[in-house]
Amino acid sequence: MTLRMFTAIALAAGVLAAGAAYAQQQPAPAAAPAAPDLNAVPDKMPFATPYGTPITLERAQAAIQAAVAEANKRGWALNITVVDPNGDLVTFARMDGAQLASIAISQHKARTAARYRRPTHAFEDAVQKFGFNYILTLDDVIASRGGIPLIEGGKIIGALGCSGGTGSQDEVVCSAAAGTINK
Repeated sequence: MTLRMFTAIALAAGVLAAGAAYAQQQPAPAAAPAAPDLNAVPDKMPFATPYGTPITLERAQAAIQAAVAEANKRGWALNITVVDPNGDLVTFARMDGAQLASIAISQHKARTAARYRRPTHAFEDAVQKFGFNYILTLDDVIASRGGIPLIEGGKIIGALGCSGGTGSQDEVVCSAAAGTINK
């Protein structure tokens, strides 16, 4: 009986020692990015790109065609929207097979990027990385990437919104199309 008891105690001690050694070898979880100080008062207004003359239909359609070409190259079916600086629709394309729910989402992304003068990725980061959930209470915000302002001569002439894929897919296609204007 004492041999069994001694063996059980030795085995338990070995398991505890191995567990403690394993726990010490595990890397510490990655620290969350430091949230910006909401009480800081910047010297300059952030995202203050001025509004310019609205994008023409011809240029908006060219941006749509660039987005469609990029999406086709990758085999993605998306909805693509171009709006003017106020966020009003200039042109829209729904690729064959693109999900119907993403029609309004692509328009919302474009409108948000134009009116707030920043990519919608900024809102996604604010909510996901920094936990700024108050962002979701702002009028007409969508915190999902895939909306990019169109800038010409340092002024916003409109915005592009893509939806139907993952946020990163939407953003890749939008960026490729915006690159035809944002130079």
